[in-house]
Formats: sequence, C-alpha cells, structure tokens
Amino acid sequence: MERIYIGLGSNLADPEEQLRSAIEALGKIPASRLHGVSAFYQSDSLLPGQPRFTNAVAALDSALEPLQLLDALQTIEQQQGRERHERWGPRTLDLDILLFGDRLIDEPRLKVPHYHMQARPFVLYPLAELAPADLHLADGRSLRELLAACPFVGLERQA
Repeated sequence: MERIYIGLGSNLADPEEQLRSAIEALGKIPASRLHGVSAFYQSDSLLPGQPRFTNAVAALDSALEPLQLLDALQTIEQQQGRERHERWGPRTLDLDILLFGDRLIDEPRLKVPHYHMQARPFVLYPLAELAPADLHLADGRSLRELLAACPFVGLERQA
C-alpha cells in the first residue's frame, strides 16, 4: 500500500456536508484505508463572484494504481452531483490526488505532484496537518519550503 494525499474542495450545496460525505466514501474505496483527515478550511474562490470554498486533505493508504484511484474519486464526485462544465467553475465536490507515495506521474488525465499545489495555502496547510514534518515531494521539493513560500493568507481554519 502507498500513502496518497487527496485534496477535497466544495463551494456548492452545503460544502461541509459535501466533504463529510466524500470522506465517508473515501473510507469505502476498495483495497484502500482512510488514514486521516485534516481540519476543514474556508477560503475565497480563485475567481471572483463564486461562493467561498471549504477544503480539506485526506490521507489514504491504497493498493490501487493511480488511474484506478482517479476513477474511484471521479465516481464519488459524480455521485455527489459534480458536473464538469468549466475548469475553474463552482462545484459540489472536487477530489484531487495531490501526492501518490513517492511517484512522479505525468499522464494525460493525471499529474502528480498536483500542479499548482505549491501556490495554494488551502492545500498546503491541511496537508501539513497530516504529512510527516520532513515530507519531500517526488520532485525533490520539501513541504517545509513550500509552506515557507506560501503564507497562511485568506484561510480560516474551522473548529
């Protein structure tokens, strides 16, 4: 089994409930075990005029291959009403594979480490709650240096 970190986000249809339902579904993925979940964080959307997002990160141990896991995550998104109309539009649920063990993945459907995660505090700070302090991404960057370059701005940690 490999440790996989999954980013969760929602800004439609009761976002906190969307994340809770997704977490429950993650725990039911075959050949996988939910290891932990960060606190929820709220932040403004990257695009103006959209509702605020609620985000979290989950740690999953899985024997699935990356594209098998991606398919399982997209099934969960669809079951919770996700429609893919525009890349940065509002969504009921977004599940992104951030890190997949120590693998570098460059497939048409999947890039790991997740692109742009280094610039997204709503990904890095919840990830830091779950990941070991000395975590290094497969591309050599450390989580510590990513956090130092990405201030905790615009985030509200939920109790």
